[in-house]
Amino acid sequence: MTVSVEPTSADVREKEPTEALRPHAEDAFAGELVALAAQDDRPRPARWKLSPWAVATYLLGGTLPDGTVITPKYVGPRRLVEVAVTTLATDRALLLLGVPGTAKTWVSEHLAAAVSGDSTLLVQGTAGTPEEAIRYGWNYAQLLAHGPSRDALVPSPVMRAMAEGMTARVEELTRIPADVQDSLITILSEKTLPIPELGQEVQAVGGFNVIATANDRDRGVNELSSALRRRFNTVVLPLPESVEAEVDIVSRRVDQIGRSLDLPAAPDGIDEMRRVVTVFRELRDGLTSDGRTKLKSPTGTLSTAEAISVVTNGLALAAHFGDGVLRAGDVAAGILGAVVRDPASDRVVWREYLEAVVRERDGWTDFYRACREVSA
Repeated sequence: MTVSVEPTSADVREKEPTEALRPHAEDAFAGELVALAAQDDRPRPARWKLSPWAVATYLLGGTLPDGTVITPKYVGPRRLVEVAVTTLATDRALLLLGVPGTAKTWVSEHLAAAVSGDSTLLVQGTAGTPEEAIRYGWNYAQLLAHGPSRDALVPSPVMRAMAEGMTARVEELTRIPADVQDSLITILSEKTLPIPELGQEVQAVGGFNVIATANDRDRGVNELSSALRRRFNTVVLPLPESVEAEVDIVSRRVDQIGRSLDLPAAPDGIDEMRRVVTVFRELRDGLTSDGRTKLKSPTGTLSTAEAISVVTNGLALAAHFGDGVLRAGDVAAGILGAVVRDPASDRVVWREYLEAVVRERDGWTDFYRACREVSA
């Protein structure tokens, strides 16, 4: 016997307030999604809001025939996005793998928004994530009063996605205990979720799929079983290839975040962004950009996401305590906090980098002085 799951996610989900600090992707870019849907005449898989081509265009950006500009959500290899979108159109789940800060969560959210129009069917993976978060739970008041029944069952985001033909998201899959991870195997292989307590099951309908994310640095925490890994098509999201590509990503995201926080645009902030990105890239690569000097790397990841955070914080400092222009002194403290995670070892790495590289670099005198001041 097959059981339907109601109410739908649209009914359960509360309407986002217009002043939401961080709107869901489908709300923040609703205009672009509507414009794409209106001009999308390509075949769409069952229950998809857009065709695979339109989903890729939504993520990578472009200009529609009517002149509507679709802003890029992800700056990276086009083929990776195409493979990810195509995977979701098959019966295989998608695993986005990469080091911290490679936009795995960001891509996951936007894929779900473009495919299903709803990115909120989310399971957040932690060491304490229970099996109920993936399968289903119970309303214990109802369970004690009336025993196992459909009314007492509390569907998980994955169960709701199966019943409604939607995309479910599982964040940080490798942080979830192995026995809980494996509850996905039947769901992904048989497209069925048994409910033995009721003698029923939920069968996935067309459009259902799962996007999971995992951190490269979590290998060995809760390694995926071979049986589970086979159910996923893995797409590795790389770090940006060049300084300019990473600066472009940082600039776009800082502008979006700044507008949501009502921060003024930094007139000449691009130079400081480039400095932050250069410092992060050199320290995580263990080599200066000219390839001449080998460096020690700190314990932190120094990801693009952290560069965005440093620049955004610097912009807030410039807006509230400066003249509105992003300067070296505004980003120096943020860089120190990002680099020096381990006070014992990272502080040595940072001081050596300042004296051997930053001090000798033409045009970086103000940056050197600002960093020395906050590092004292």
